[in-house]
Amino acid sequence: MSAANTPVLAAGIVCWRVVDGKPRVLLVHRTVHKDVSLPKGKLDPGEMLPETAVREILEETGLSVDLGVPLGNVHYTLANGRDKYVHYWAAEVNDHILERAKFTPNGEISSLEWLSLAKARKKVSYAHDIDILDRFAAVYDAGNARTFAMIAVRHGKAVPGETWDGPDATRPLMHRGTDQAATIAGSIAAFAPDRILSSTAARCLATITPLAQRTELEIKATDDLSQDAYASNGKAVTALVAKRLKKQQTAVLCSHGPVLPQIVGALAEAAQAKPDSQLRAAALLNTGDFSVLHFARDSKKPRLVAVETHES
Repeated sequence: MSAANTPVLAAGIVCWRVVDGKPRVLLVHRTVHKDVSLPKGKLDPGEMLPETAVREILEETGLSVDLGVPLGNVHYTLANGRDKYVHYWAAEVNDHILERAKFTPNGEISSLEWLSLAKARKKVSYAHDIDILDRFAAVYDAGNARTFAMIAVRHGKAVPGETWDGPDATRPLMHRGTDQAATIAGSIAAFAPDRILSSTAARCLATITPLAQRTELEIKATDDLSQDAYASNGKAVTALVAKRLKKQQTAVLCSHGPVLPQIVGALAEAAQAKPDSQLRAAALLNTGDFSVLHFARDSKKPRLVAVETHES
């Protein structure tokens, strides 16, 4: 496919905050286009979409936000005939974020505006922005706008077992795996994890180290996530998952191909979620890929809100 025919990928965020008990969302007035839209921007080389979303919002609005629930994507055709896909998330903006934000009108964005959902629907220049606002409204009305996440990661591409003389747990990453580890770090960080847990295997620890460095979080290595300690009954994994869900903190779990279905299965079972294509995709990750399972915050029982999977 030629560059002219390659789809343009972009990411955006519905930034929201509660004012007098009702949500308001952020719109940007764009200088060159002379329009009003949700903040968004194009994917940069070496990025994955979640990282693009938080970077673009910081550049356009000065807001340093953490990604919440995904809102899907919109597709439209540009004037030059290229297809464009914009992927959106929600992100709550609290007072602390607002106080730290610094916005200066520039050649791209002339001003920012916080509006109620009803006023925002009338103000935006494009129908696809209305679609995204409606999706957010449905999430908010259902009590699912505030979430925490369980992020399942499969280690990066490692040296094949048949070519490695030492114990399986000591197999290192290949160059491809090291590149994957660096690539996914920014996008996992976009979800603002509170804890990082990893298998004790060298390939898992190496995969998650760039994320730990970026977030300044310690890695807790546990045999419960290791392939060597794999047990078909999955009891250890189920207990670990239950503990993480109870804390309602965003956690990263880096593990192996055979263990990941147990992790995702335990998360789904805890939320009484029926298996579907998204959950199956989340469980059957290729090396270097990760899945984000979003759960409603402050829910008495685990409530699975959304599932997304990202390929490195």
